[in-house]
Amino acid sequence: MLGQWTAIVLFLTIFGAHRFTAQTTPASKQQILWQKLESAIGDVDRGLDGVLGVAIEDLTSGQRFLLRGNEVFPQASSIKIAVLAGLYRQAQSGKLNLIDLYTVQASDLVADSSIMGGLTPGITRVTLRDLATMMVAVSDNSATNVLIDRVGMENVNSLMNSLGLANTRLRRKMMDLKAAGEGRENISTPQDMMVLLEGLFRGKVLGKAMTDDFFKMLSTPKSSFIPRDLPEGLKIANKPGELEGVRNDSGLVFLANRPYIICVMTTYLRRERDGEEAIGKISAAAHRMFDRLARASEYGRVISPGNSSR
Repeated sequence: MLGQWTAIVLFLTIFGAHRFTAQTTPASKQQILWQKLESAIGDVDRGLDGVLGVAIEDLTSGQRFLLRGNEVFPQASSIKIAVLAGLYRQAQSGKLNLIDLYTVQASDLVADSSIMGGLTPGITRVTLRDLATMMVAVSDNSATNVLIDRVGMENVNSLMNSLGLANTRLRRKMMDLKAAGEGRENISTPQDMMVLLEGLFRGKVLGKAMTDDFFKMLSTPKSSFIPRDLPEGLKIANKPGELEGVRNDSGLVFLANRPYIICVMTTYLRRERDGEEAIGKISAAAHRMFDRLARASEYGRVISPGNSSR
């Protein structure tokens, strides 16, 4: 009789354990969404005639996705995020003031300077904040070079070192083709840029007031790839980069209830347009997932205005 009861208890224990493990938890259902995102990114990667790197972070849960996250990519204008961080760090410490005035000089002007190139050298005075706005909004290279001189290339790299970003380096000014030809490229990795943006978001780099102003500046509307297929009006603090064979975009998407970081880098591209489209596709796929996580309960139920109670 005792043996019979033992067998029954053992059966119920095994059956109960099987039923328990077969059920999916809220977290496991969300993990399925991450797996589908990974699959979508894999499809883009396989179809791209070039090299792709991706870093995505959910700033609510801390979960991350990396594809070649530690590979070093040329940054083009995306390195201006690091320059902007260096500017704001020095403004916070009092070494600089964002309203300091600078007189535009003819010697400042380099190619791709759509605003600075139209100003009057020796007469026009602008603030450092004005220069930062030009750098972010229209990627003005002359404005960027003036800021690099004011902040100091070594100070930008020192800040990156202090944040543990050993693979992020500002090694030349904009449009310095001689330096680029000698291999002094401005570089970073998808993971480094993600960590930089996360550190800024969490207040590890700047105080609250400076952090808010930094992201306000970086959110200045601009032509870029991350927002291409996202809803209008969504706040996105990002900076794209373009070179021959290279397309990048790194930024923080301030999605209500579910902000996230997305950094996508491409190089060795046969066609630059393919890199732009790859970034747009990955950004759209990430947004589709985070939008559902933002609006749903832990079980996936979405309750929208006017939704029925069924």
